[in-house]
Amino acid sequence: MGLHWIDWAIIALFLILSLLIGLYFRKRASKSLLSFFLGDRNMPWVVAGISMVATTFAADTPLAVTELVGQNGISGNWLWWSFLAGGMLTTFFFAKLWRRAGVLTEIELIELRYGGKPAAILRCFKALYLGLFMNVMIIGWVNLAMISIIQEFFGLETQTVYMVLGATMLLAAAYTSLSGIWGVAVTDVVQFIFAITGTIILSVIVVSSPEVGGIAGLKAALPPSTFNFFPSLGDGSLDGNTLAISAGAFFAYIGIQWWSSWYPGQEPGGGGYVAQRMMSTKTEKGAVYATLLFQVAHYCLRPWPWILVALSCLVIYPSISPIDNPGIAAGEFGKGYVWAMRDFLPIGLKGVLLASFLAAYLSTISTQLNWGAGYLVNDVYKRFIKPDASEKRFVDMSRIVTLVLMALGLAVTTQMTSISGVWSFIMECGAGLGLVLILRWYWWRINAWSEIVATIAPFVAYTISRFVMGWQFPDSFFFTVAFTTVAWIVATYITKPESVETLQKFYNQVRPDGNWSGFALKDEKKKNNIPALLVCWISSVVLAYSVLFLTGKIIFAEWFEAGMYLITVVISGIILSFTLKRTSIWE
Repeated sequence: MGLHWIDWAIIALFLILSLLIGLYFRKRASKSLLSFFLGDRNMPWVVAGISMVATTFAADTPLAVTELVGQNGISGNWLWWSFLAGGMLTTFFFAKLWRRAGVLTEIELIELRYGGKPAAILRCFKALYLGLFMNVMIIGWVNLAMISIIQEFFGLETQTVYMVLGATMLLAAAYTSLSGIWGVAVTDVVQFIFAITGTIILSVIVVSSPEVGGIAGLKAALPPSTFNFFPSLGDGSLDGNTLAISAGAFFAYIGIQWWSSWYPGQEPGGGGYVAQRMMSTKTEKGAVYATLLFQVAHYCLRPWPWILVALSCLVIYPSISPIDNPGIAAGEFGKGYVWAMRDFLPIGLKGVLLASFLAAYLSTISTQLNWGAGYLVNDVYKRFIKPDASEKRFVDMSRIVTLVLMALGLAVTTQMTSISGVWSFIMECGAGLGLVLILRWYWWRINAWSEIVATIAPFVAYTISRFVMGWQFPDSFFFTVAFTTVAWIVATYITKPESVETLQKFYNQVRPDGNWSGFALKDEKKKNNIPALLVCWISSVVLAYSVLFLTGKIIFAEWFEAGMYLITVVISGIILSFTLKRTSIWE
């Protein structure tokens, strides 16, 4: 399908703007590794927070939400809504600690918290595993989604699609390698504005179309259970007018997944690019505010435009609707989102929407390239290969590694066939690790072997559950979490604790709450923040979910329920504000 010259002009202007931002911040990024990867810890919290949101808004996200809604209605989004509790835990319990730690990357924290050869081995392994292997896997699945968009929209041949994708990745690598984190974050802000504006415009146009007939038309055309915010618990089957997921799966989502599983962007205790943004802020309070902004925008601002388009696609494209065709191939319905862009947008707006998808894609790719390069340069090259090199050499190496990661990501993309397969692998091979990542900040007895075992054990458990026992999610997930938890607890108690010197150094630097009483300074007067932080955490989770559901009830004109959620929003907001002022975060 061809585009009008106006659409091409909009796309071209957006891409030129992204490159110009990279050029503008080039000098600022060239001073040192601290400048290149953390912006000299001088980033406004609003920029850092929006950058987190933009990174999680990848090109695959609207397609994935469309597929979830197609399979299980609105309640299908609990697959990712369930991570809110973990995100808010990071906000109040860990954001200030990451900023206070003074490390350059998440991986560097390992040798601040632990000591000796086990810590060095763990740091090197995780830098390579996350920065290289896992990073190119993530880039690959994001690329697959972008390929699907390009193919469905333009009908191009595979070879041509890869040429377009390669050129787009090269642009991302160019401004990322030039400008470091400042260029990535500022470009993220611009790209997020494009992306969210585009999705809102599309949702309004599609829902208002004659084929859908507005919200009233949606309600008349679809089964009532499609609009339920909470799932009907059953055996996971689609049955007439009832959409159900298994009770075990829902319990896994809301009760276990958010604290137990390592997942990119939702690491328990913070990590990856989220930790990078927190460490880039000017102050500890800024780190908390940036993360809070991220959680609220991620769960409350973005979902409804995607959900409305997904619901409309069930009406407009019944041939690929899982409701009308229960045997439809997984992932097929996600194409409906791209078809809606193709079929309903006029000249000019097509360019805006395609630019918004490019924005979502570029924000994710640029971040993956930047933080992946940080692990490989700071935690492998600088730590183990050339520790005495100059800062200029480190920055130059960071730019080279960024380009290498781009090339590897593109190469891996050509070998991948399934986005869902990568998701499943990452989710279950990180199951059980999360509790160690949380407790290492609050319990002195956690040692390097705890984290080593918790990192390796999920792979063993996943192999046993899937290939020996033949289990599927959620049974395989429950087994992996239980196996990993028992394994790392046993490892903790049969190995020696970290040395007093290592633990004291960590405590003096980070000053964590929790079970560290033996390391407190003699004259230190420190109040226990944990009860107040627990109240902040619970009230913020209730607040965010209530805002999410309030917005939905207003959209669907269900005013009584909207009123109930509004009252909950007000009460939880007051509790959060009152309690937050009485914690160390406010000091």
